[in-house]
Amino acid sequence: MIGAIIGAKLVRSQYDRLNRGDIETFMAGIADDATFIYPSNVSVGGEIKGKKAIDEWFHKLMEHYSKISITLKNVFVANVLALGSTNVFAVEWNEIATNRDGKDFKFSGVTIIEVRRGKATRIQEYVYDTNILKKAWGE
Repeated sequence: MIGAIIGAKLVRSQYDRLNRGDIETFMAGIADDATFIYPSNVSVGGEIKGKKAIDEWFHKLMEHYSKISITLKNVFVANVLALGSTNVFAVEWNEIATNRDGKDFKFSGVTIIEVRRGKATRIQEYVYDTNILKKAWGE
């Protein structure tokens, strides 16, 4: 149970880093061979493989939005008895993203994060209303 508590705290820290725009520290928690999956109904969506490509994607995110504010509603842990640094987390969140034109977009979703040896190896975003997501990306 201690491992699950520590893991959930690390997940929350990663979202705090995103809210601050601290991509470099955020990327330290991503495995070299990680995969990031973002809703494919937007041009930046799809399956992004490898730490370098994921880093580029998150830099593009920060370039597109002048501010993001992600509020975590719940963090669920698949294996609460895990002692090591391997687990799966489900994060329910609300986000307000402000684009460079100053327009706010509000959306919600769930992210599934697979962690192995303390680093995210697979991250998949599920957004509840992808029409808002498209508008937020200017599409």
